[in-house]
Amino acid sequence: MEFLSEQEPSTSEYLDENGFPFVPLSDEEEKEAKLSIASSSESFASDFYRCGTDWSHLKGKCRKSLVQKDLFQAWGLKRKTEELATGVASKKRQVDGSQGKQISTKKWNAYGQNRQRICPFYKKIPGTAFTVDAFSYGLVEGCKAYFLSHFHHDHYSGLNKGWSYGPIYCTHITARLVRMCLSVNPLLIHPLDLDTEYVIEGVKVTMLEANHCPGAALIHLHLGDGRCYLHTGDFRASKLMHSYPLLLDHSVDVLYLDTTYCNPKYMFPSKEEVLDFVVRITKNHLAMQPKTLIIVGAYSIGKEQVYLAISKALGLQIYANASRRRILLSFGWSELSGKLSTQGHMTPLHVLPISSLRLENLQRYLESYKHQFKAVLAFRPTGWTYSESVGSRLDLIKPISKGNMTIYGVPYSEHSSFLELREFVQFLRPNKIIPTVNIGNAANRDKMNSFFHEWLKTKGYQSSSHSDSLRGCEWGVVRIGGPSFVFRSFPAEPRKNRCRGGEVSLLTGRPSLIRRNRVGSRKRADQPADLFRCRRGAPARFFSPSLPAGHWVLMKSPG
Repeated sequence: MEFLSEQEPSTSEYLDENGFPFVPLSDEEEKEAKLSIASSSESFASDFYRCGTDWSHLKGKCRKSLVQKDLFQAWGLKRKTEELATGVASKKRQVDGSQGKQISTKKWNAYGQNRQRICPFYKKIPGTAFTVDAFSYGLVEGCKAYFLSHFHHDHYSGLNKGWSYGPIYCTHITARLVRMCLSVNPLLIHPLDLDTEYVIEGVKVTMLEANHCPGAALIHLHLGDGRCYLHTGDFRASKLMHSYPLLLDHSVDVLYLDTTYCNPKYMFPSKEEVLDFVVRITKNHLAMQPKTLIIVGAYSIGKEQVYLAISKALGLQIYANASRRRILLSFGWSELSGKLSTQGHMTPLHVLPISSLRLENLQRYLESYKHQFKAVLAFRPTGWTYSESVGSRLDLIKPISKGNMTIYGVPYSEHSSFLELREFVQFLRPNKIIPTVNIGNAANRDKMNSFFHEWLKTKGYQSSSHSDSLRGCEWGVVRIGGPSFVFRSFPAEPRKNRCRGGEVSLLTGRPSLIRRNRVGSRKRADQPADLFRCRRGAPARFFSPSLPAGHWVLMKSPG
């Protein structure tokens, strides 16, 4: 397979020394850069490398400059001087001979001692030479391809300009971010198009939209022996995924599942519902006070749809600092064309790091725009703000208010809710599920496994309409919610369970052998199903309100 490097986004012709689209600072931004709206631990760079997870509660207050300090100092975890002197905690490193860059593959244990980091099993794909999001383990034995699901720090941690352990496979947006932000050798970065099959090390690989952050992908792997794996990385399950042809064409043997919110207490509403709520609240506040400054908290990568929804609904430009604009421009999104402003006083819609949305910080920020704006309305969009007492009733959300400052915590999540996880699993019906988040203790693992077992034994999923072709054959075995398995003509008649769309017999297992009117399967039961009428040789639209998706039926096309 030959991989071509992707073209740079057309939104900018020039790149700065870091590889970002060059965006010069305006006079206003030069002035704003001198303002202290947050502590150094809340800088854009800190927020960028934190990305998908808010680790601010782990940070100690910095009393000294962070210049030339190591990460232990920056995070308030500085080791004792005597440990360094004795060498008990000295860190052994592997050296990349070609670059001379030191890459740590060690981890500190509770006793301050070094130990080799071992790649956990759930980051390795059995039967392949692949790992997923396993960069912090250095050289993984037997790995020939390192996959990166998306550009959040907890997934790319360990990846830097000294990386030399093997090729990196990811989407085009993620590839640009890896090259721009981490200075990884571009010869090792292989961008993959979405919805396109590639053969890598003898395995068919397809990247699918994950509905998480820009560039995030589900990784579908089809092995030569017929086994299929789906690794979700981080994702938010949606109804649209039920129509992904690849998920209908192949039954998934093993599902590596993002279980961030695999807990019944997380029943937060859909993205669309939250975005509608945010737009409605914004309109109401502007109606009461037209000089309201609207601030949306966001990660460096993620939450873009919140401020884009406000921008689209109200026709507003988006102000973000130069660093964030560079990242946004690197996405190459047409909807951002002409939407980004370099002047904060020219638009009431601003984007700030989500960690800086505190009343005292916002008060200082408003002071710098006191001639243009009189009040602040801020949104902190994260699933962790979800409250069981509110549930899906967003109007019950109580904002934090003080004077002319209002902050709404809205349950906008880029991870799947508990109900969305259940529906996705019942749609996919994998043979095995491996959780990838919150697996640190046995109690959590056992609880999640009990959920999975319950979901898969319950016929709770009702399929919507799906299409396929009968190819002119009289008899066929079809899968509700999926394409055909076998279509052949048979002279024998099955049991007479007449229904509107033909004659069917329900098979509770995938058929392995068909002989005349006998269909072999692991388990068999006969049950009539209500199928839409179809024509011989024409696309057949079929669904069953009484049968869950994934069940096989023996079906005769009506004359």
